[in-house]
Amino acid sequence: MHQDIILQKAKRYAHAVYRLSKLLPKEEQFGLTSQIRRAAVSVPFNIVEGFARKSRKTEAQYLTIAYGSLKESQFIIEFAIKESYFPEASAQHAISLGEEVARMLWVKIKTLQKHQEK
Repeated sequence: MHQDIILQKAKRYAHAVYRLSKLLPKEEQFGLTSQIRRAAVSVPFNIVEGFARKSRKTEAQYLTIAYGSLKESQFIIEFAIKESYFPEASAQHAISLGEEVARMLWVKIKTLQKHQEK
């Protein structure tokens, strides 16, 4: 799996989540809105930093952080849907992208970890 594809999809995910976060109520500006934006942009940030590293071990660590941030933002989307802050249909694009990025990151992390063992 090519690194650029993962990064491009992660960037699309961050933008989709950022747009989605604009639907959150004003009273959540310093709560969920801030948190989901930080988590979503952390995904491509950590991918970029991981790819820039020269060691597979360090790259895997940064991609693992990106994966954790992705899962955090996915949880916030689910939470916001359950709280009726926006309908699931509005979040579907971000949800789909998030699932795709999660699969890609997981495969890349496992591949890097497997190469470390050799």
